[in-house]
Amino acid sequence: MRVVARGLEHPWDVQQAPGGRLVVSERDRARISVVRKGKRRTLVDLSGQVRVEGETGLMSLAVDRRRRVVWACHGAAAGNAYDVRVTRLRVDSRWRRVTGSRTLIAGFPATSGRHGGCRLLLDRVGPALLIGTGDAAVGTVPQDLDSLGGKVLRIHRDSGAALPGNPWASAATARRFVLTYGHRNVQGLAQRRDGSLWSVEHGPSEDDEVNRLVAGGNYGWNPVPGYESSVPMTDHSLPGTQVDARWSTGSPTKAIAGAAWVRGRHWGALDGTLAVAALKDEELLFLRFDADGRFISVRIPEELTGFGRLRSVTSARNGDLLLTTDEGDDDEVLRVSPR
Repeated sequence: MRVVARGLEHPWDVQQAPGGRLVVSERDRARISVVRKGKRRTLVDLSGQVRVEGETGLMSLAVDRRRRVVWACHGAAAGNAYDVRVTRLRVDSRWRRVTGSRTLIAGFPATSGRHGGCRLLLDRVGPALLIGTGDAAVGTVPQDLDSLGGKVLRIHRDSGAALPGNPWASAATARRFVLTYGHRNVQGLAQRRDGSLWSVEHGPSEDDEVNRLVAGGNYGWNPVPGYESSVPMTDHSLPGTQVDARWSTGSPTKAIAGAAWVRGRHWGALDGTLAVAALKDEELLFLRFDADGRFISVRIPEELTGFGRLRSVTSARNGDLLLTTDEGDDDEVLRVSPR
């Protein structure tokens, strides 16, 4: 474990760019930085267009290393209202400035800043951008197919259009963007070697979940009437079929967040596990699933505890893991290499 950046404030995500650069978002400062050889530079200050409130601000990033494109998910003012949206940014050849930007998709619900989501993931095959959203602490949102909250969305990474393979792609309403629904507050997205997509989400007082995503699947969060947090994370009393979690924390929650699949024989017994960051329990979990996605075991290395609240986990090109701490004061980006 080594520290590769210091002096950050709520770094929500870290992604790798060409030439050894790391791209880091900070939630409340609303800035995207480039870190190289231990030095931080501001790539773009988005404070003029990002609304910061509660848990919501500048959140997840995705980076296309070859085309110098960065996607950012963030809160924003929408007239007299407030929403969460995804902005696509083009970067110059030296990764020193943003040369153009556009809103790709907007209208994710936002209220007090609670449960803003919002995790991004580029599909390794094809043009898809996956977006995990939160329910904005509004009880009807997760089961409403025409709300973009409490969902995993699937859009074209350049145009923002709904993709043909989406379950409701032919709809004229917002459901055309929806891949899965019935989520509470999606904090992590990861793609396994076999191409399967997985999500991590916060539970209320129990049952943070790791889910394997099935197109059209309902993951069962339905906190009504009002916003009733005592209901099950997967409510099987709903009509139709609900998809059970592949793993959950039980009680109490750990506030699990970012996730990445571990790859490389140098990781030994941890190769092929899902690394999941925990905010509340300040630890990194390694979850093993079999080829069919059934949970086998969890390992929590003692040497990867004690670094504070962990928000994000990203797999670097050489298989190392990149982590962000989220204490809010002098936060760090950490690089973890196996022994």
